[in-house]
Amino acid sequence: MTFSGTHLTAMDAPLLGVNIDHVATVRNARGGRFPDPVAAAQLAVEGGADIITFHLREDRRHIRDDDVVRLKACIAVPLNFEAAITDEMLDIIERTAPEHVCLVPERRQEVTTEGGLDVLGQFGRVKDACDRLAQAGSRVSLFIGADPAQIEAAAKAGAPCIELHTGPLAHAWWDNDPVALQNELSRLQAGLQLGRSLGLRTHAGHGLALTQPGDAGLAGQTSSAALVAALPEVAELHIGHALIGHAVFVGLRQAIADFKSEAIRARRSAP
Repeated sequence: MTFSGTHLTAMDAPLLGVNIDHVATVRNARGGRFPDPVAAAQLAVEGGADIITFHLREDRRHIRDDDVVRLKACIAVPLNFEAAITDEMLDIIERTAPEHVCLVPERRQEVTTEGGLDVLGQFGRVKDACDRLAQAGSRVSLFIGADPAQIEAAAKAGAPCIELHTGPLAHAWWDNDPVALQNELSRLQAGLQLGRSLGLRTHAGHGLALTQPGDAGLAGQTSSAALVAALPEVAELHIGHALIGHAVFVGLRQAIADFKSEAIRARRSAP
């Protein structure tokens, strides 16, 4: 897929949030300042990213506090600050005042976020965080699984948005398991529709990728990014690892154009 100059608009597809965490991961592997995730974010915006997403973790394994300050100073599109619900992170978010916040679960041992936030199990804490961040002027989203009980709890907690975890769908796609893939896609769509019926803005993300030549067993398949982008309830897609991995081969500008083009094609061809 190549970018042919097609005019990309929010009317044609979900907004694309580009997660720059993995640029910071490469930098931190050697220390120092290169490659700079803020420079990557600037290039992503020039390439058409609608939102810049980043996750400031407790252990600072990729994004660092200085990155957050520089992102706020340099990036013109909305920032989507992913964070766990801790007093430290809530304090930093209040000082940073990002346009968007996505509250996520976090465990030190995990390589990446492995599941959705348990809103039911920590309802009071989640509700307090939603109230606090709303007062700070940030739009709050909760990163949860496509579980009806969790979606209903998210609405009751006062979050205006949810981001449904597409990891299980992405794994089924990579495993080339059509039965599991259809089950996950149906579950995702039902969750999105429930969220919409409760007045929530509905987003999706985690693990979504493009089909590329040479992908064993995946050639000719609809990409996982396209499968999710085609769902009319998806207002935003947040993609990081697969997009940055794709950029290794084609460059960051082209990678963003490829993902946006895929989303537009999927939404336009959806029944």
